[in-house]
Amino acid sequence: MKIFLDTANLESIKKFNDMGLLDGITTNPSLMSKEGGDPKSAMKEITKIIKGDVSLEVVSTDFSGMIEEGKRLREFGSNVVVKVPMTPDGLKACKSLSSEGIPVNVTLVFSSNQALLAAKSGAKYVSPFIGRLDDIGQDGMNLIREIKEIFSNYDFGTQILVASVRHPMHVVDAAKIGADVVTLPPGVLDKMLGHPLTTIGLDNFLNDWEKLKSSNPDSKI
Repeated sequence: MKIFLDTANLESIKKFNDMGLLDGITTNPSLMSKEGGDPKSAMKEITKIIKGDVSLEVVSTDFSGMIEEGKRLREFGSNVVVKVPMTPDGLKACKSLSSEGIPVNVTLVFSSNQALLAAKSGAKYVSPFIGRLDDIGQDGMNLIREIKEIFSNYDFGTQILVASVRHPMHVVDAAKIGADVVTLPPGVLDKMLGHPLTTIGLDNFLNDWEKLKSSNPDSKI
């Protein structure tokens, strides 16, 4: 399963990319706004840092606006995937951009029907928002199961990109189901890195090594 980072924060992107953990990036207008500064400069820098796909989202809601913005966003790099909303105009833009060789990520997906239609429109990625479904009392992970089953029945090339991930268990559950991608906030990826027993074990190793050095002052690794 591929791991994308859901952020526009360059420091976080560099941090996790240097660990070899990132297969791509997803952004949106809210994430760009959170970071402030010049969004064009940020998008240009992100596409240089990351070798994998970088989803950059349009802000237009009409077909012609999405097409115009999508083509401009693609100019930031050959790894840019244009992110469009799950709307009639969004699907029309997805079909048009995909036919021109520009990959598309259809976002704000909340049902299996929407995911099916996005795949039919030629989307490279479909982004179901599981956390937001959980927030309203629905089972977000069950949506991933349904989409996975539907896509496996047909010859769709569309990848399931699990979005709105709130905690590490969402990642584990998505991996068990066989989702293609999860996109994570930096805080969730930080939580995945740590475990109390890892910290305790490392502390024990270092303490024992210090004891060994005190009785063997000339020893070195």
